[in-house]
Amino acid sequence: MKTATFKIWRGTRESGGFVDYKTEVSEGMVVLDAVHEIQAKQAPDLACRWNCKAGKCGSCSAEVNGSPRLMCMTRMSELNIEQPITVEPMKAFPLVKDLVTDVSWNFRVKMKIKPFKPRPPDAPDGTWRMGQTDVDRVQEFRKCIECFLCQDVCHVLREHQKFEEFIGPRFLVYAAALEMHPLDTENRLAELKGAHGIGFCNITKCCTKVCPESITITDNAIIPLKERVVDEFYDPLKMLWRKLSGNGTNETL
Repeated sequence: MKTATFKIWRGTRESGGFVDYKTEVSEGMVVLDAVHEIQAKQAPDLACRWNCKAGKCGSCSAEVNGSPRLMCMTRMSELNIEQPITVEPMKAFPLVKDLVTDVSWNFRVKMKIKPFKPRPPDAPDGTWRMGQTDVDRVQEFRKCIECFLCQDVCHVLREHQKFEEFIGPRFLVYAAALEMHPLDTENRLAELKGAHGIGFCNITKCCTKVCPESITITDNAIIPLKERVVDEFYDPLKMLWRKLSGNGTNETL
């Protein structure tokens, strides 16, 4: 057994600060184990959100030593316990108490994205035919556990607070899963360009780096969506056609 010092953020939206706790850590422990140990023996009123402790529910998102991570997937062996380990709530979202933040904005955003709209069945038996490569392309995006670490690290939301203009990387992934689905017929490009604010993303790839499911958010989702928006609204031939045909409605979106 070794002893580690944790500096855990305690407080509410109104006030708070780091509080030091010392606890014993052993081989195989993760940060969430240490937080639970502190809850059990030193701070029973410490607020911490968690559920599966297996890296699949996304509930225990926090910032460990300044890096957005899942506490249940951050092993103590990865950290230098000779130095105090800081654990604090995600900074992009409003604080509720201690390590718990209000992430409800994300669910409201999801409701604004046009839902899946399938094309009519194309097989004699009333089903659909899809190529396996098309299925594989969107399968990666379905691994998202909605931990919102990508939202937390995104500077557009975290630093510039563009919550009204930008849906964030998690929901660009969600939009990509719909847009690239081989059966979907809905068109979301106008919303991506306008209300969803895809232009705010300058592809720093910080979201990809923190994704616990290793989804290649930037290269496989955001950049292809950006390319589709550019093809639709900034292609010179399409712009000329809209001008000649008098259909210039898309240009104001």
